[in-house]
Amino acid sequence: MSQAQNWYKADLREIEFLLFEQFGLADLLGQAPYAEWGPDEVKMVLEECYRFSTEILGPLNQVGDREGCTLVDGEVQTPSGFDKAWTALYEQGWRSLAVAEENGGQGSPLTLQAVAEELMSGANPAFMMYPGLTNGAADLIAHHGTPEQVERWAQPMFAGRFGGTMCLSEPHAGSDVGAAKTSATKVSDGVYKIKGTKCWISAGDHTLADNVVHLVLARIEGAEAGTKGLSLFIVPKRRLGEDGKVAGGNDVTVAGIEHKMGLNGSATCTLSFGDNDDCLGYLVGGVEHQGMRQMFTMMNYARIGVGLQGLAVAGAAYMNALDYAKDRKQGSSIDKWKDPTAPRVAIIEHPDVRRMLLDMKAKTEGIRALIVKLTTHQDRSVALAGRDDDSAAYHKGQVELLTPLVKAYSSDQAYRVAETAIQVHGGSGYVRDFPVEQAARDSKVFSIYEGTNHIQALDLVGRKLGQAGGKHAQEFFADVGKFVAANKDHAQLGPAVAQLAKAQEAVGGAAFQLLGWFKGGEMERVPLNANRFLEMMSEVAVAWLLLEGAAIAVEKLADVAESHPDRAFYEGKRYAAVYYATNVLPDVIAKAKMLQLGDQSAIEIPDAAFATV
Repeated sequence: MSQAQNWYKADLREIEFLLFEQFGLADLLGQAPYAEWGPDEVKMVLEECYRFSTEILGPLNQVGDREGCTLVDGEVQTPSGFDKAWTALYEQGWRSLAVAEENGGQGSPLTLQAVAEELMSGANPAFMMYPGLTNGAADLIAHHGTPEQVERWAQPMFAGRFGGTMCLSEPHAGSDVGAAKTSATKVSDGVYKIKGTKCWISAGDHTLADNVVHLVLARIEGAEAGTKGLSLFIVPKRRLGEDGKVAGGNDVTVAGIEHKMGLNGSATCTLSFGDNDDCLGYLVGGVEHQGMRQMFTMMNYARIGVGLQGLAVAGAAYMNALDYAKDRKQGSSIDKWKDPTAPRVAIIEHPDVRRMLLDMKAKTEGIRALIVKLTTHQDRSVALAGRDDDSAAYHKGQVELLTPLVKAYSSDQAYRVAETAIQVHGGSGYVRDFPVEQAARDSKVFSIYEGTNHIQALDLVGRKLGQAGGKHAQEFFADVGKFVAANKDHAQLGPAVAQLAKAQEAVGGAAFQLLGWFKGGEMERVPLNANRFLEMMSEVAVAWLLLEGAAIAVEKLADVAESHPDRAFYEGKRYAAVYYATNVLPDVIAKAKMLQLGDQSAIEIPDAAFATV
């Protein structure tokens, strides 16, 4: 097997269904702020991005995994071919689709950038860490920085001349950002000397671009403890001259590269700032003590991005398992199991393999629908702002509510889908001759970084459910309820819709249970059950969107000829939705019962009782 082989495959028909048949992206196109975009342009971009992903990025995926990153003379060297891919990525405009035109972008809907991101991340998730972090950091500066900072730092980042990172974690603190010790000492207005160490910095250093711009949380001398005392600084790897060109070092040192389970082509670094007391940082927006508020702009972007990464890797693993199942012959058909002379059949004919394939299909398509639902909410909130502020607020509220679901559920399921893809391959999936073992290794970190999934669960139950007086959650459940009411007697989907109704009721009851614990002062029960609740709510959301898509598909089937490819496509939508509703939603009801039992064994067990050693 050549290391330059592309294993990536995606179903563009599925993506186009979501964009144009289920979520109505065409309604937003051809008018402000997306006046330059139409359905034909969107489809052309998808086709060309898929070509770029399979021809340029895909062949480098296993190369990056095998070679990894190295530290040479204080700088990270990325795997072979990454530099050329970086150049092509920016020259062809794949990072500027949704960037505002004033920053050199193309001003597309976020939804188009998101589905393009899935294609590119599915082909090479490690490589896409570098531009992904760069765009997130540039967006933050564009949103919160001064006009000079936007021109000096963000615009070169959007253009790919500079890279970017976010630096929160420190060795002693981990996810406890408020315990950060990195310090900032004022030199002049907006300029500070930075001193400290940051760890787990994704894409922390490289030579793909002329510079790497770090966004660093630090505490100005005299600031209060905790997150409220943190400020955010632009800390470049190299300083710039008055002309904006790289002019010299900035006392930023790569202390080491982490040796990881996966994503080996992405350099995760420990960075030291100011070892020689000569590291300058520039206060974002010139505003002190607003670091966490500013950083949340990037963190929310990153959390949606992690959900996309999870979907991308899961989708790639599923497509590889499907291809393998169609090709691999083993065992006879179940109806001839007693006949030793029966011909061997492709394993896709075996019932349990079919179950695994349908499970992966339903989960990946459902998560994709959830992400596109979120991004179209965001696009509609932008389009309606200033014209219909109430509707814009509704869409923005749904983005807030769905973000922890997208990040946590997608990243959890990515690893499980990759695990199932290995199982479909059997022993072949456990070795490097096939790509699914890499998918499992690459996907595991998604549930850990950008706020572990437990943090996402706490964000959901502790903040998002009660946001705007509970309005966002109420509107979400009302949307699900409208679908149930409209489809409860559906000729083909009625029983599956009934399962959705029961699951929605169970989640509503669980939410009231959590509220009761909050009000009753039984706070320890909330984090004990937060993950379970997030999973339950995510499964209801995914089932709803799968069934919504299935209802559209069933309606369209009436006008599709038996020989047309769309017939099988639409039938696939129906089967995936029914499978998920029938096999996943009953677990939501069971989880609700478990939550209501209020078991506290994990809290009550003495530390010494976990093990006697």
